[in-house]
Amino acid sequence: MVQAWTYDQLIKVRQYRPELVDQVIEELLHRQAELRWLVVVGAYLDEEINLGKAAELLEVHRLELQAQFQEQGIPLRLGVDTMEEASAEMAAIRQWNIAAEAHGAGQ
Repeated sequence: MVQAWTYDQLIKVRQYRPELVDQVIEELLHRQAELRWLVVVGAYLDEEINLGKAAELLEVHRLELQAQFQEQGIPLRLGVDTMEEASAEMAAIRQWNIAAEAHGAGQ
């Protein structure tokens, strides 16, 4: 069982070896879908990321994630608060359009 001090030490190690800790966390989140979901939804609920970023991190379309949130009773925060968020939303829309066009061309 992981002790609480382990988490404190990981935070300290990240101060001087961020690449090591970040790599391990990224691998863990990639392998553990449930943990990735909980971390991303937690960040969304804490207003650390927006819906578009959450969808990107969970590798689903924003509208699909919005529907999942509605089904699970997770409150939606629609719209953008900053220019950075607006740019991210536009990038996500462009990416979706490119994927949709490629999918349509392949039929």
